[in-house]
Amino acid sequence: MLPDDFINRIAGQKYLNPEALLNALDEPSPVSIRVNPAKWDKKPLNDGSVPWCKTGYYLSDRPSYTLDPIFHSGCYYPQEASSMFLEEVLRQTEGLPERIKVLDLCGAPGGKSTHLSQLIGEKNLLVANEVIRQRAAVLSETLTKWGSSNALVTQNDPALFGRLPGFFDVILVDAPCSGEGMFRNSVAINEWSAENTAHCSVRQKRILMDVWPALKQDGILIYSTCTFNPGENEENIKWLTDKQEAECVRINISDFAGITEIDYQGIFGYGFYPGKTRGEGFFISVLRKTGSQETKPFRSQKISELKPGKTDLEVAGRWSDFPKERLLKWGDELFAVPCEMDDYLQLFQNLKIVKTGTRICNVKKNNYLPSHELALSQKLRKDAFPHSEVDLQGAVSYLRRDNFVLQNAAPGWNILTFNGINIGFVNNIGNRVNNYFPMEWRIRLDASSLSKALFLGWQ
Repeated sequence: MLPDDFINRIAGQKYLNPEALLNALDEPSPVSIRVNPAKWDKKPLNDGSVPWCKTGYYLSDRPSYTLDPIFHSGCYYPQEASSMFLEEVLRQTEGLPERIKVLDLCGAPGGKSTHLSQLIGEKNLLVANEVIRQRAAVLSETLTKWGSSNALVTQNDPALFGRLPGFFDVILVDAPCSGEGMFRNSVAINEWSAENTAHCSVRQKRILMDVWPALKQDGILIYSTCTFNPGENEENIKWLTDKQEAECVRINISDFAGITEIDYQGIFGYGFYPGKTRGEGFFISVLRKTGSQETKPFRSQKISELKPGKTDLEVAGRWSDFPKERLLKWGDELFAVPCEMDDYLQLFQNLKIVKTGTRICNVKKNNYLPSHELALSQKLRKDAFPHSEVDLQGAVSYLRRDNFVLQNAAPGWNILTFNGINIGFVNNIGNRVNNYFPMEWRIRLDASSLSKALFLGWQ
């Protein structure tokens, strides 16, 4: 049963059809994924495309993501279809420089972060942030699996980004909200209250005001929620434009049936409503910063203690395609950062970074131990390690960190593959094969009765 306060409120929202919306919220949620084109050139069998996303697909049934090695390899990500409209927003955004820095302020669990990483390309920088430690760890895992080289993860309150005035060209604020768009899920219904919507609105205003200084003049702020509540959506954007110098950017939606344009006192927002679009509830609006923004001068500091040695560079060059100037050594770990070193140091000095970029390896007593992040990276050299192909049972055993036998594996480090896709490292030491899948990521579901019906079909 939906809350009476919610039902009464939507009855007065002019751009909604309350009866159609309530009926649609009684139906099952659509299932959708977004494919990683850098890793996987296939698409799901017999399923429709998401109209506003080139790599988005609807599924007729929900597969077992947990047991699917293709998922753990970062070949696709389960993402709600409405939120993929971010792609069309970026496509229509004009006036951005050739090289851009992007902030995903509320990034976990990582759907929009991986999407942004894909859309902006490897020459640009994505900073994906999450304030809650456990969720920041999930965000790091998601981006690691995706394998892109242009992202790092931070764990900071939005207010701390004020230390970087004018640093970002694009900021996405996918704000924590009352979750009305997810009312097909009973958890979202049980957590809702009119008081909570008011609390969310206040928190969203604080987040917007805190992060605003980090946006460059003429930069773009994209604001989104998964709620229908005007007090968390268009009214918040209007409030921000009353406080700051900004103009609303209008998006052309003529190619997409069902999306509702909301015009609120000159503020344009775009609503996705179950029953009109195939997806969950979603709101998005775009602002351009018109007022001037001072930038913080940055003085580059010496980083000789972080410079890799000659052997470090040789190993990184044999194993990966990362530029030498983006490599650093932190203790016994060798990393590739996703940006120019001055930009990285500026972020490092002002924020808490929890994922530096791509961890290439650990160095222990002159032995170089390749990292799981390297195994999944799009920058791994294809000829760096021998490959050992396994079947579904073997791949799931690896993901569970079970003991398993690997036939005809070359001595030493091997990349384990499933359907030709990298899933991680093993080390063949002769009498046994050591499993290097991260312990904290291992799956716990019983895999004794694997069935192909549990998994996606591809073409």
